[in-house]
Amino acid sequence: MTTKRIFGRPESLTKTPHLYCPGCGHGIVHRIIAEVIDILNLREKTIGIAPVGCAVFAYDYFNFDVSEAPHGRPPAVATAIKRLLPDRLVFTYQGDGDLAAIGTAETIHAASRGENITIIFINNANYGMTGGQMAPTTIIGQKTATTPDGRKAEIHGHPLAICELLKGLPGVAFVARTTITRPSEVLKTRQLIKKAFEYQLNKKGFSLVEVLSPCPVDWKMDPGDAQKWIETEMVKTFPLGIFKE
Repeated sequence: MTTKRIFGRPESLTKTPHLYCPGCGHGIVHRIIAEVIDILNLREKTIGIAPVGCAVFAYDYFNFDVSEAPHGRPPAVATAIKRLLPDRLVFTYQGDGDLAAIGTAETIHAASRGENITIIFINNANYGMTGGQMAPTTIIGQKTATTPDGRKAEIHGHPLAICELLKGLPGVAFVARTTITRPSEVLKTRQLIKKAFEYQLNKKGFSLVEVLSPCPVDWKMDPGDAQKWIETEMVKTFPLGIFKE
C-alpha cells in the first residue's frame, strides 16, 4: 500500500519553533506566505524585508533570503532591492505600528511611485511587541495600554484606513483587506496574497494585502474571543474586500 502526503511543512518555512504569543496570527500568515511561494516555485528568487516589531522574527522562520530594515523603512529597502534585482520577488512584512505610524511616508511614497513591490500588512490594532499601546489602527472605543478608557476620536483622532488611503493613487495596482478568523478566510487570504505576488511578477506596480490579525495577549482575550472580536467589531472599521484591482 502506498501513501501520499497531503499536508506538511512548506519548503519556504524553516523548522524553527515560533516565539509568537499564543493565539497570535503571525504564524498563520507566515505559513500562508510560504505556501504561496512554494506554489509559485520562487523560493530561490524571493527576498523578504522585516522591520522592527513582532515582524522582526520573520528571518528566523522563512526559508529564503530576508533582510532587516530600520523601523518603518521596509518599503525603501524593498524599493532598492527590487530596482537592483528586478527578477526577484520582493515583499515587506509589516505591522501597523511600523507601516502606519513611523513608516507612513515610506508606504505612501512607494505606492505613489508605483514601486513594483508587495507589502503584507499585519493589522492587529495595537503596538504588539511593546505592550499593547494605541496604534494608528486602534479602533474607536478600543482599550489599550495608553487608552484605558477606550480610543476617543475627539482626543486621539480616527483610525487610519490604509487600503482606503492607497486605492486612489495611480501607482497602486492591487490593494485588498482580508483576515484569518476561520479556515475559509485563511484560504481567501492565500488567494489574495498569491494574486498580489502575481501582480508584481507581471510588473503591474505596487500591491498590498492587509490582514486583520488577532493579538490575544495585548487585547486581554482568549484566542477564540480575539477571532470573534475581529469579525464583530474590527471589520466595522476595516471592511474586508478588494479595494483596487
